[in-house]
Amino acid sequence: MDRATRNRYETRAQIVKALAHPARLLIVDELSRHPERCVCELTELVGSDMSTVSRHLSLLKNAGLLEDEKRGQMVFYRLRAKCITKFFECIESVIARNTEIHAELRV
Repeated sequence: MDRATRNRYETRAQIVKALAHPARLLIVDELSRHPERCVCELTELVGSDMSTVSRHLSLLKNAGLLEDEKRGQMVFYRLRAKCITKFFECIESVIARNTEIHAELRV
């Protein structure tokens, strides 16, 4: 594999790794349904302390999935990569198919 190809796959892996946590998936899902949320709202939604949620948000932002805007003392986040919802739809279809297969095996 050449360097450019390796770099492309490493970049893809970085984005997938940024999503690889239930709290981060919840945050992205929430932001896909609402235009923006402040850190305080996301903290309440996730149910973790603010520093933990801030780390999650930072990972997602560094991966290019989110963007933020500071307004006074508050920071608001929104989805930068709206196409991620298609990825979520794909995941849901895999889950549904796996459920069907498992059900068929039990019969």
